[in-house]
Order: sequence, then structure tokens, then C-alpha cells
Amino acid sequence: MQLKFTKMQVLEAYKPFEIQEIELTDWKQRPVKNNFFELVLIKEGEGTQCINYNDYAYGKNSMFLLPPLKCHSFTIEKPTKFVFLKFTDSFFKNVNRMTIDRNEWFKEASYILSNYNQLPGDIIKNDLDRNHLESLVGMILQESRSYGAESISLITSLMTSILEILIRNIKKGTYFEVPKKNADDRITKMLTYINENIDKTELLKVENLADVFMMSPTYVSEYFKKQVHMPLREYIIKAKLKLVEIRLLNSDFTLTQIADDLGFTDVSHLSKTFKRYSGVSIKEFKTNGEYLLLKRTACTG
Repeated sequence: MQLKFTKMQVLEAYKPFEIQEIELTDWKQRPVKNNFFELVLIKEGEGTQCINYNDYAYGKNSMFLLPPLKCHSFTIEKPTKFVFLKFTDSFFKNVNRMTIDRNEWFKEASYILSNYNQLPGDIIKNDLDRNHLESLVGMILQESRSYGAESISLITSLMTSILEILIRNIKKGTYFEVPKKNADDRITKMLTYINENIDKTELLKVENLADVFMMSPTYVSEYFKKQVHMPLREYIIKAKLKLVEIRLLNSDFTLTQIADDLGFTDVSHLSKTFKRYSGVSIKEFKTNGEYLLLKRTACTG
């Protein structure tokens, strides 16, 4: 297996990101752990992307998200020039070095991780956003080559813009687990509304959902279960627990902060709910979370 490296630039892990531009003729699993997520831009080449054993053809200007702790690889048919922009967790643990709001950044990144369904395929849905991302990634590459650490503040701002574009495209796409044959777009709008407001308990009450989506309160729960094949309350709890897992693995938020932010009564309520739905305690998850998530997805490569 041969690898051809050209114009390679890597920013060290103490920064909130790593960026790498590399040309490959064959894919080799990278030893560096992807502990948050990566945006991948294909500048040239053709082949197939695989995530969790699902394949999707790629070509010039394709853009993908590589989620953490998932099997992913590329089968390269024509020499491919990749740009990997990795969002690391160091940002959330070194907030004093940054000028932007850590909580807002983390909320946006968590939205991506909890709502993107991690199937293969191009993340960008329109040419304008694709052009925006190409320009932003190009600026980050240029800044990292020319100024390095001196550009940390500017690059962080550019990455914030990238996050906004990714979130916009996730909201436009059908990234929720809804039966494909379903032709009622109200459920996608309802799921988007729930996930956007998952930390606002009042907005998730049946009475408010009925008002927002112009249904009777008695019909909301019945409609949701029919469309999603899961009770509304269970869906909301599981959506919150996805965010709990992300915060446990990728931030230094305390359990009290997590419980307060996501509408749990207290730490005890959070701990009991987590144990009931995940089968392990929060302490066990914090110690072995990455292994447990890998096991959950049956990912071995």
C-alpha cells in the first residue's frame, strides 16, 4: 500500500482544530483518533466513502462529515487530494485562550453530533454553501501556512462560520430517523423543533407542540408515535441523553451543569435516567465511554 503526501500541514492538538491537506493513492487508516468530528473536502479525485459499512461515491468538491467513534474509510479509485478539518475537544477545555463563547460553540457542535445521522453522503445541499465552505477552508489553510499560531483567533472565527453552514445544511436535510416512505414533512419539522429546543423544557410540553404545529393536545403524542415509532417522551429523553454523552466525553461541564442545562431535576435524576436507558452508570461511561460507543455500533475497524 503506497501513500503519496503533498503539501501537508498539521496544526497541533493544543489548538481547537487540526487541518491537514494530503494526496493519497490508497487509503490507510489514520492512527490519530478522531475524538470529535471532521469536515472532509475532496479537492480532486474519485472513489467511495464508507461509514459504518455504508458506501457513497465521491468526486471533486464532495464534502463529508466524519463523526467520532465510527468506522470510516475511503476506497480511492483515482488519486485523491483530501482536506481534513478536525474539530477537537481541546477548545472546550481551554476556553480562556479563546474570544468566543464556549457554551455557544459547544451547543452548535453538539447539535451536529446529536442530529446528524452519520450515514455516508455529501453533507452540503446547495452550491452556494459549498462555495462558502471551499472559501472558508481555503482561508484557514492559507492562514495556517502563513501565520500559524498567530492566526488562532481568526481561524476560530472562520470555523464558527463553518459550523453555522453545517448546521444549516443538517436542518435542511432529512437526518432524523424517520421512515423513508413517510411523505408528511410535519414530522421532520417537529423533530427539528424538538432538537433545537431540547434544553427548553417548557417548549417541549405537549401543549406547546400542539400550538406550534396546530394539532390538538390529545393528538400530538399519537401522531408522533405513529410517525417515529417511539413515544414522544422517550424520544425527548433519548435526545437529551445523546447530549449528555457528548458533554461527558468532550467537555469539562460538571454533572450539575449538565443536569441544569438539559432540564433534569438534579444530578440524581440525571444519573438514574442515564443508567436506565444506557445500562451503565455515568461513572462507568466517563471511564469507558469511547469503548462503549464503539461496541454499540459494532465498529471494529
